[in-house]
Amino acid sequence: GVEAVLARPLQDRADLVLDMAERAQRLSTRVNSSRCTYNEIHNHKAIVTTDGADVEYQLVRPEFRIQVVAEQDGELMSASNGIGVTGGWDCLFRTPAEEFTEQVTRTAVDLLGAKHPEGGHHTLILSPAVVGLLVHEAIGHTVEADFVQAGSVAADLLGQQVASDLVTLCDSGHSEYEAGAGGTIPVDDEGVLAQKTVVIQNGRLVSYLHNRESAAHFGVAPTGNARAWEYADQPLIRMRNTYLEPGHQTLDEIIAQTDSGFLLEGPRGGQADATAEFTFGVTSARRIQNGKLGEMVRGVNVTGNAFEVLKTVDAVSHEFEWDLGAGHCGKGQPAKVDAGGPYIRCQAMLGGQQ
Repeated sequence: GVEAVLARPLQDRADLVLDMAERAQRLSTRVNSSRCTYNEIHNHKAIVTTDGADVEYQLVRPEFRIQVVAEQDGELMSASNGIGVTGGWDCLFRTPAEEFTEQVTRTAVDLLGAKHPEGGHHTLILSPAVVGLLVHEAIGHTVEADFVQAGSVAADLLGQQVASDLVTLCDSGHSEYEAGAGGTIPVDDEGVLAQKTVVIQNGRLVSYLHNRESAAHFGVAPTGNARAWEYADQPLIRMRNTYLEPGHQTLDEIIAQTDSGFLLEGPRGGQADATAEFTFGVTSARRIQNGKLGEMVRGVNVTGNAFEVLKTVDAVSHEFEWDLGAGHCGKGQPAKVDAGGPYIRCQAMLGGQQ
């Protein structure tokens, strides 16, 4: 990982950014502008504690992002995407940079002619990136034990059914199912092994995320979620790699079994609070009619209570993807995390035109 990235000349990394930005411009005459970035975070940590932890590790986390703005008759539409992993260059570009750039450019151009969807309650199929945003922002933060102690909605839900029995939600220091997840760590910053923690098991809330202090308060074992950004930062309870377990159906099967709805892809961020209420923007959505994918729509927002939305899950794909490894999670200090999962079918409110 570390050696593989460092062995690649700096000029190669600079050339990649310039080449992909220029490639986007060449792909369509409608491309107005393109912006591309590449960066690396190098972690070298030594953790020694009085109760016997003595560990040293190095990690590198490369990231690649591209944003494309398309224009037609004075109207501008943008699309962007980023990938970030723990590992080397080959881990980052499992999808070649050229193909990644083409996908973003095609989305920006296609959005120019897209209509707005009708707002209201709809059947939705969420992509792994949207699932990742949902489980991280709207569920993951509510089950961090310091937030639980401060009165998050999850404080009253331990042991209760909070989701469909098809839903199992985990947070792990390991990269489960697919290599290279961006929040991978061997141990947390209190020297606790960063194992997998099952948070929701078959729909039932079974655990919070803990550091040593909160674990002692709740009378449970620490889960390896204490993380500090710099050596002088106090370790806080933070997620690592948060995800829904995959199921058994294919995405094609789920689409074919959907009479009417939308496939949502490309989260644009949003907000969630301690009550699990959320509003997320989505770059693009495809209409589903009679089991077939149809036209692209734009200007989509999805809103609801995350626990209530997860109670409506009635289909889970076996396809799995980590898709939130670029960027940082903020909670007083940054942290590298990742999130993802399968495609899921659920019910939620879609913002659009009435």
